[in-house]
Amino acid sequence: MTEIDRPKDADGTDLTTLAAMRELKRELTRFMMSYKFASDEMLTKINILKEEFSSIHDYSPIEHVSSRLKTPEGILKKAIRKGYPLELDGIRENIQDIAGIRITCSFISDTYRIRDLLAGQRDVTVLLEKDYIQEPKANGYQSLHLIVAIPVFMSDRVQPVTVEIQIRTIAMDFWASLEHKIFYKYNGAVPDTLVEDLRQAADAANRLDVKMELLHDQVVALESVDDADADLFSFDGLPPFPLPKGLLDTFMRGRSEPE
Repeated sequence: MTEIDRPKDADGTDLTTLAAMRELKRELTRFMMSYKFASDEMLTKINILKEEFSSIHDYSPIEHVSSRLKTPEGILKKAIRKGYPLELDGIRENIQDIAGIRITCSFISDTYRIRDLLAGQRDVTVLLEKDYIQEPKANGYQSLHLIVAIPVFMSDRVQPVTVEIQIRTIAMDFWASLEHKIFYKYNGAVPDTLVEDLRQAADAANRLDVKMELLHDQVVALESVDDADADLFSFDGLPPFPLPKGLLDTFMRGRSEPE
């Protein structure tokens, strides 16, 4: 069948081409949804940890969580820039930061603690780890980067999807935010003197992280383990409910009584 003979709609558009465009739209929508769902699943895992630590432990190592999803236009630009094949399977294989999550912690040790807790979950597979805390970038950038894969259960398939996770301290995050603004203000051509100032600021931020963690450890060591006045237990999503000493005593007796 020649191009002239192909069926067309009222506007003269080739119906075969139109059908192919509709199918591509469906595939691209499913592609983007899989990354949104993967991000949602990881955020749920992270928020569960955050709420558990806030409710049960002395403090939560997770201060703040944010996420982002690259737009189809952004994905296409990166694929062209990197020379990747412009088809969805090739993009899925080569671009692993379409979905991204950033976790901000209080202290350096917290970044590794969160890394271990996430990596230890059965359905999370760590594909790649880049430790820019132990080995900072030349400009002073520090962060712990993970590429993880998580299964997404769609209606007709189970799709492994990658998510980039960046874990850093508050000081590291503040430095990275400032560096990002400066980089774009100068369109990448940052003056050498400013580059050196940023590097020195990164060193200062690292010293602050180390000092603050030492202070925190000293405070924790001095804290009393007596928490008898905490008669109410609560966490986000549920109303507070009482845990009086009498109730705890009853549970303790139940534990100690022989069966």
